[in-house]
Amino acid sequence: MGLKEFNEDISIVLCGEAGQGIQTVENILVQALKMGGYHVFSTKEYMSRVRGGENSTQIRVSSKKIRAGVDRIDIMVALSEGALNHLKKRISSDTLIICDKELSINTDFERYDIIRIPFLEKARKMGGPIFSNVIAAGTISCLLDVTKKDFDACIRAMFTRKGEKILEGDLNAGSEGYSLGKVIIGSGKISTTITKDPHISQHLLINGIESFGLGCIAGGCRFMSSYPMTPSSGLQIFIAQQAHEFEMVFEQAEDEIAAINMAIGASYAGARSLVATSGSGFALMVEAVGLSGMIETPVVIYVGQRPGPAVGLPTRTAQEDLDLVLYAGPGEFPRIIFAPGNFQDAMQLTARAFNLADKYQIPVFILSDQYLADIYYNLPDLDVESLEVENHIIKTDEDYMRYTLTPDGISPRGIPGYGDGLVLVDADEHDESGHITEDLDMRTKMVNKRIKKMDKILDDAVPPQLIKACEGEEYDTLIIGWGSTYGPIKEALEKWGETSSNKNKASHKNKVAFLYFKQLYPLHPETQSLLEKAEKTIILENNAKGQFANLLKLQFGQEIDKKILKYNGMPFSVEEVLEILENLEEV
Repeated sequence: MGLKEFNEDISIVLCGEAGQGIQTVENILVQALKMGGYHVFSTKEYMSRVRGGENSTQIRVSSKKIRAGVDRIDIMVALSEGALNHLKKRISSDTLIICDKELSINTDFERYDIIRIPFLEKARKMGGPIFSNVIAAGTISCLLDVTKKDFDACIRAMFTRKGEKILEGDLNAGSEGYSLGKVIIGSGKISTTITKDPHISQHLLINGIESFGLGCIAGGCRFMSSYPMTPSSGLQIFIAQQAHEFEMVFEQAEDEIAAINMAIGASYAGARSLVATSGSGFALMVEAVGLSGMIETPVVIYVGQRPGPAVGLPTRTAQEDLDLVLYAGPGEFPRIIFAPGNFQDAMQLTARAFNLADKYQIPVFILSDQYLADIYYNLPDLDVESLEVENHIIKTDEDYMRYTLTPDGISPRGIPGYGDGLVLVDADEHDESGHITEDLDMRTKMVNKRIKKMDKILDDAVPPQLIKACEGEEYDTLIIGWGSTYGPIKEALEKWGETSSNKNKASHKNKVAFLYFKQLYPLHPETQSLLEKAEKTIILENNAKGQFANLLKLQFGQEIDKKILKYNGMPFSVEEVLEILENLEEV
């Protein structure tokens, strides 16, 4: 084996069976590496099982900020018999494989550079195989020059609550890992050079779920009811953990139907309310979405997308539920759909969702997915100072009518017990006071009233963000993405824009741009002119039909020239997008 040199950006992948603590290694490493002054990014893929199978975590360590996953594996840490075979399509001759010395290696992998480490042997001597994950984390931290002090601080933060005995065992396991790492370094088989920045140790390190959760808090959420369903369960756990400190109520309902009706009931009483679910769980909520529309009671609905139909692939990622949320509910009534693609947008748009739901008295959807929910990366801060909770509830008088007809369709919203008025709502069609009616003229007026809100809602629409490959005012090719495709497309565009082999190629790059949509409905009026400027449009989506491309055509009559669709349960990688950019003439 020759010297393996890894410079500036390293992709480390750890793979093992469910139950071996791969997630624990990820949590330790991303914290330790950030404390060590590195930019970090991690993403995971895992099977829908408690034990067995093969799960993996990718951790990128870089001198520059990183926001997306790559196919490339520089260092592969295999902790199970099936790990190498599971990721064989991503392993190359440039990959350094570190595996337990007791694992049998398929002859297909013997030609690769392999370092065998006695993870399990050392772990058993320390008390059990479970310690092998901390030993592996210590080994990797040592290889990347994270100080033992910073590593131990991360171990203490994670394990102190489990008691002194367990903490001591994990600290010893980390020390054993550092000893193994020093042996590897001393062998002269590996060299890493990544520029450290001491300021990064002060950065925030959060995952997607936490960014959405912080947005809920900033948006004034007071009540959440949900039924657990991957990948939305993380948001439920976050809100439940923070409920006491931020004066929120969390209720785990008996099913999804109960959950959304509880949320609407709490909203009727004046509490900003949230429900979180995934595709097939949301299917059970559709009738209540119509209830929100009819009684004009706000609710925020977080939908963590995963591949369907039905249960589909419960732990994988997709963008397959846009059509579902766009057309959910009987009849016609307004709604808003957000689909953030990074943590800052996730926090800000979630907070905005609560304000707009209250302002327009409608359901507001937040579309996320497993990939965005689970990724980690560091960032200097989150801009929370600009976020304010807007109050749209009035104190009622004796003559109050809940559905007063107004020019913009927005009736003053009162809540029970706040003022002298009667706040009457009805799921049947109703008159201005809220009483059931079959007056056909009133029916027409009420439908018009609800739909009229869309004029004002459009004024609050978030425009798509135009990101250019290089500086320049014009573009002729437009790459379109929404939600979690943001990270891979943006990084690929930046890498492609930085390299040019000739002037003609560089000139062509000046004319390529990325249009990132974080609000999918209603679409900002500026969208049409941005689309019309492009000679060629290419969209990337994680679904089989090109659902957002179809919506663009429906709204603006603009046919997207090329749909690049991926729906195997995995997100786009930076390399996949780069390949598209390198072959634009053929796309």
